[in-house]
Amino acid sequence: MRKNRRASPPNIHESFSDIALLMLATFVFLLVTILITSKLAEQYQIPKMKKDIVTLQKALDAAKGRNEKLLGNMDSIVTMTAESQMEQALSAVGMSRSEGKRKDFDLFVKGLKDLPGETLHLMVDATGSMHGVTTFIIPVLRIIVIRSGKKLDAITWFSDGKTETYTGSMGSMFDRFMEGAPFIGSEETIGIGFTHAAKAAPKPGAYIILGDEPSADKIHYFLIPSPVFAIPLGRSNPDTNWAYQKLADETGGKMLQLEFK
Repeated sequence: MRKNRRASPPNIHESFSDIALLMLATFVFLLVTILITSKLAEQYQIPKMKKDIVTLQKALDAAKGRNEKLLGNMDSIVTMTAESQMEQALSAVGMSRSEGKRKDFDLFVKGLKDLPGETLHLMVDATGSMHGVTTFIIPVLRIIVIRSGKKLDAITWFSDGKTETYTGSMGSMFDRFMEGAPFIGSEETIGIGFTHAAKAAPKPGAYIILGDEPSADKIHYFLIPSPVFAIPLGRSNPDTNWAYQKLADETGGKMLQLEFK
């Protein structure tokens, strides 16, 4: 019988041709994918990027404007007397003498000369009972700082177990305090406030605490790193007076008195 012929071996030229066609098809596929992707990016991403750039430019312009305004304010403050600074602080809340909205408002704090060190940390009761004094609490605090001759290092508020500490420039601290302090709640958690304040800011020369009720939680006096100078609002409350006096005595501070004229 006649033997079957073997199938002819694959031609090397045909193999290379097949590979070349496959590579060409892959290249064409990738090219089309890139073109489609680029087109989509052009239609959707580029307009979005342009919009983002416009938004960022507006934010940058606004930041530059605020910076120039702050620099101008700083230049004016440098040449101000303490009395002028206090008048500006009161004007910011609509209590300017020139506007006729107050007659002879003045504030004197007995005992400020006894504050030790060069820095202050303000502690403020931010519960609901303090809500009524929010309109003048900032000028009062500003005047206390100005008349003390000290540098304000931090402000801490406390209410119902919550607390927050702000640091930075005096203006930014007061702004953030007024935005962040709740002035709601019913528990004056002074102990939690001082524990947080001692961790959140450097040790000051002295703490000044302003509030109208005694603490609702336990105060660990030995953990307060600096003397506390207490200012109780509403001196007719004997419990508040006793609690604030104890806070001052236990930390080596004093009770301060506000006098309005």
